[in-house]
Amino acid sequence: MRVLVVEDEPRLADAIAEWLREDTHAVDIAHDGAAALERVGVNDYDVVVLDRDLPVVHGDDVCRAITGTGNTARVLMLTAAAEIADRVGGLGLGADDYLTKPFAFPELAARVQALGRRSRPAAPPVLRRAGIALDPARREVFRDGRYVPLSPKEFAVLTELLRAEGAAVSTEQLLEKAWDENADPFTGAVRLVVLKLRRKLGDPPVVETVTGAGYRIS
Repeated sequence: MRVLVVEDEPRLADAIAEWLREDTHAVDIAHDGAAALERVGVNDYDVVVLDRDLPVVHGDDVCRAITGTGNTARVLMLTAAAEIADRVGGLGLGADDYLTKPFAFPELAARVQALGRRSRPAAPPVLRRAGIALDPARREVFRDGRYVPLSPKEFAVLTELLRAEGAAVSTEQLLEKAWDENADPFTGAVRLVVLKLRRKLGDPPVVETVTGAGYRIS
């Protein structure tokens, strides 16, 4: 999934991003509300992890802007305020979930995962095609019963290809979902990951290059 972390404390923002990247998500970071709105305007995020007390533009206003414009991103609001009235207020702004600080990283990651499932069309618990079985919850992939160890990027790319159910997925779409905003679209990063994925999945080849359209699992 593509996730935006909006947190004005750099060390905490980096820690959240690192934890979510280990969970195979592509993560961007913004340190104030204005930067968050700028990124939301140009990128298609599945989940926004949003600190409520932000400089420049308050988190409440960022939340209103996201939820009031038809944006499909789900919002997980973070705050140091633990009072029920504060939680109710945050949810009333349109946030989909609410987490008070301090929090446990595994819980945050689980909530992000749950919100991400809600931001997309429903998918089966295990994605299957061409002898491949991918379990998003367990982070496991099998090919014809053989366990296939994948890096986070390889796992993310394979997930997008399987979700497409045989349709071609463009390089741009894979960059959007599996890489963050620092990815250079001209580096050939997607092609390299696909090559590694093909090698690990083994024969017969299942990841097909569709000229001018991208890649698909036939």
